[in-house]
Amino acid sequence: MVKKLLHTRYRVHDLEKTISFYKDVLGLEEVRRQTSSRGSQLVFLKAPDSDQEIEICKFDESGPVVVGPDLTHLAFEVDDLEEFAKEAAAKGYPLSDGPHSTGTGKIAFIDAPEGYEVELIQHGRKS
Repeated sequence: MVKKLLHTRYRVHDLEKTISFYKDVLGLEEVRRQTSSRGSQLVFLKAPDSDQEIEICKFDESGPVVVGPDLTHLAFEVDDLEEFAKEAAAKGYPLSDGPHSTGTGKIAFIDAPEGYEVELIQHGRKS
């Protein structure tokens, strides 16, 4: 029986540009790098308050990376969506959608390199 989610893998063509986005724009921490037995270059990242990791994989032998629209996304909690959006835009990554009110907070989206979508969620503030 499954105990918990450990990581999610996204395959990319430009490993360093993607890692830079996750570290410099989203603020994720690089946990480790390794090469798999078949030659995939792997980089594991995690958010500061999360146990789950994201595995970014470069394996050119698999062919081009094609990310279909509305296929998949990662979702991250942020403290202040407007402040995040301002800082991300200054780094060349403006929001691709939103922000939108959810009734209990706000959501928005930003596109990572190679077309992967990232959802940003700001929960409502407690009084």
